[in-house]
Amino acid sequence: MLILYIFLSVFAVMNVVTFGLYVADKRNARKGKWRISEKALLLCSFFCGGIGGLIAMLVFRHKTRREHWYFYLVNILGILIQITIIILLFVYVVF
Repeated sequence: MLILYIFLSVFAVMNVVTFGLYVADKRNARKGKWRISEKALLLCSFFCGGIGGLIAMLVFRHKTRREHWYFYLVNILGILIQITIIILLFVYVVF
């Protein structure tokens, strides 16, 4: 049961971090400052930060243009991976 709580905590932290990275990148884009690389945003979204990335994209309208379709894809894949891991952990740890 402890492992489930650890993974949920990691997912929560990664989603908050990913959300913050998208917000910082949007802010820097508006000010014309140094940007966070797309690679970093996509990696954080794919590895346990899909929910935070998708929410930041929709709320702040960042990386939502047609030419950035792959951001939607990676965030949705990240969310599906998170859900799959949580379900598997729940099934194997709790039951």
